[in-house]
Amino acid sequence: VAGPAARRPVVLPGAGRGLLKPAPLRHLRASDLRGVTQLATAATQGVATMAEGVHQAVLSTLGAPAHPASAARTRGVTGFVYRTVHGVTELVSKGLQATFTRLEPLLESLVDAPEETPEREAVLAALNGVLGDRLAQTHNPLATPMTLRWQGQPLNPQAMPPMPGATGKVLLMIHGLCMNDLQWRTAPRNDGSPVCDHAAELAKACAYTPVFLRYNTGRHISDNGHDLAALLEQVLAYWPVPVQELAVVAHSMGGLVMRSAVHAAQRDNRHWPQHLKALVFLGTPHHGAPLEKAGNWVDTVLGITPFSRPFAKLGQVRSAGITDLRHGCVLEADWQGRDRFARSRDPRHPLPLPAGVACYTVAATTAAQRSALAERLVGDGLVPLPSALGQHADPHHQLAFAKDHQAILYRTGHMALLHSPAVTQKLLGWLT
Repeated sequence: VAGPAARRPVVLPGAGRGLLKPAPLRHLRASDLRGVTQLATAATQGVATMAEGVHQAVLSTLGAPAHPASAARTRGVTGFVYRTVHGVTELVSKGLQATFTRLEPLLESLVDAPEETPEREAVLAALNGVLGDRLAQTHNPLATPMTLRWQGQPLNPQAMPPMPGATGKVLLMIHGLCMNDLQWRTAPRNDGSPVCDHAAELAKACAYTPVFLRYNTGRHISDNGHDLAALLEQVLAYWPVPVQELAVVAHSMGGLVMRSAVHAAQRDNRHWPQHLKALVFLGTPHHGAPLEKAGNWVDTVLGITPFSRPFAKLGQVRSAGITDLRHGCVLEADWQGRDRFARSRDPRHPLPLPAGVACYTVAATTAAQRSALAERLVGDGLVPLPSALGQHADPHHQLAFAKDHQAILYRTGHMALLHSPAVTQKLLGWLT
């Protein structure tokens, strides 16, 4: 349909606040414009830097002298062009961000604050997993702050809600890389297989009060562990009833964050570890994940020649949280002062399981039965069996899970651990 009528704006029911938004827009917030602008600026400057590196590599083969400050920088008119691209990009970015900052109150006043949709949170969780350390460092509004959540709402230690029905038995659920707390309870299934809510089942059978951690998985695991230790101290201090017991169920990276949090809490003499009774790991890569090790090899291969070396920056976009998964680094001393993209031996300092805490682990494999090949090459698709079971050739890194505190699930993938009925049965058996 053409003509003036076709160009008239469609007026949705309601005006001002309460305005109905098209489905894609209901996932957006006013601050997202500013966050996307920051990402676009970083991407433009990154591409320009990579192009300049390739340009200088070609010039160096022709005998042109390198810039004294860096072999990847060009000189003369060429260098001026690249510097101009960086400068103009920065100026445009600052102008847009200033404009969007002024517009945010107006945009927020026109429409209701968007609901917290699983789709939006899933996108943000993935973005934070890949770039979360950079988002946090640049104060990007898309960065996910760490919060403990009860019934979908963040808990403010200084103004705790009434929390009717809360018990002294606290169950903490911690998600893994590129995920969020909503994914414990949302699992679309096309095959008709049952979906279990581990937290709901434990609350019903054991009188636990579930709280869920949401955090920026792109930050260093030790940084998240330190912040979690402090946050737990604050929230449990204001818990509406005396805390009797704390149990933790952690999936994937979440298990490493919890191990780091316990270490940080004990080092800082916090009180909450005295309530920690049980810690269950679901597919946690205690000794690293092969996919990150493969990414490290890509960095090395691309860095061999001057022509491919600038493209190694593409592999180095991945976050500190991801590179921590190469060996399963949980302490600040494991990565501090090191080039996290350089090939190296396992840099970790031994960290045993916390003493006096019942520790359990569930490992998964997509294979039909256990075998040496399945252990090393298959695993659950992301984490090998020995890593999830805490097994290591070096006895200093071996994690001492009791035999009856271990479980292996066959024909099960890494993400299926979040909602597996078999996992629920194990949790009920271990935590009741």
